[in-house]
Amino acid sequence: MRVALKYICEDVDRHGNVRCYVRAPGKRKVRIRALPGTPEFMEEYQAAIATAAEAPLRQADEAKRGSFRHLCIRYYSSAIYKALDGSTRNWLRRALDEIAQEHGAKQVATMQARHVRRLRDAKAEMPAAANQRLKALRALFSWAIEAEETKVNPTIGVKKLRYQSNGHHTWTNEEIQQFCERHTLGTKARLAFDLLRYTTGRREDAPRLGRQHMRDGRVRFRQAKNEHRNPIDIDIPLHPALGESIAAAKVGANLTFLLTEFGKPFTANGFGNKFKDWCRQAGLPHCSAHGVRKATSTALAEAGATPHEIGAITGHTSLKEIERYTKAARRGELASQGMSKLIGKTTA
Repeated sequence: MRVALKYICEDVDRHGNVRCYVRAPGKRKVRIRALPGTPEFMEEYQAAIATAAEAPLRQADEAKRGSFRHLCIRYYSSAIYKALDGSTRNWLRRALDEIAQEHGAKQVATMQARHVRRLRDAKAEMPAAANQRLKALRALFSWAIEAEETKVNPTIGVKKLRYQSNGHHTWTNEEIQQFCERHTLGTKARLAFDLLRYTTGRREDAPRLGRQHMRDGRVRFRQAKNEHRNPIDIDIPLHPALGESIAAAKVGANLTFLLTEFGKPFTANGFGNKFKDWCRQAGLPHCSAHGVRKATSTALAEAGATPHEIGAITGHTSLKEIERYTKAARRGELASQGMSKLIGKTTA
């Protein structure tokens, strides 16, 4: 059964190949190159729809060369921006458009570091959001300087806000057991958890996995993060517990193991929201999909895996993050070794 998607149209080239496009009124048609029915197809389709559905920019701002809004428009149409992953483009655009709502008509040439600091500090109550806003501005002006769209870079010298954060909560063994008791083998929630746990995938990866990634006793897939700029291919043994979970879930012949209630593949955001629902059902509202990845990384470190062994499983290219897991995991062991040397050496 075929489901009609809004704005989708098809034509046939001279070789007889069917080509799919998104053609929205008043917009240029966008080619969808992925195979229909695959998660990649839906991702391309949703990105094209999001672009087509954007509210028209005010003509005054758009025509005003040299304005912040005009610079953003130029950035969004650049090859640098288009080469970014969809999730990266989304948060960059949200951050820049939020600034443009209030300051879009202002001239970029008059923008100084103090203005950037004010924009950063406007979100000081949420330091992570403040730093993300600064990061978006840095990306914009880094491109603008290289593209000779402006001669000033007001982000130079502006520092991130310093704050204490441990990032996503790392699942404990007790929390893992609590989740598994609530979501037993055979359920969609349990399969989602096991995919995250035994592949160390992110929320973008788990909903893309299917039988085509499980062959010859191994799991092979390309991580979604930075797949268009710095792709990381994962090739790890299939954990027996994951194989058992897949068999118990009785998934069909779909290209993805996990499907929504409507029989469609999850988007990354949709999966993240659904997984949070499953966590709340298990009484774990503070837990997240990314925290499962951190838990497995920690478990590997506690089992004595080297940083390079962990990196081969998680896909980390920098040892800095891996070493943090390793040090935290070995802290108790090192403390015991240190205290054992002190015992019997103290004097009254």
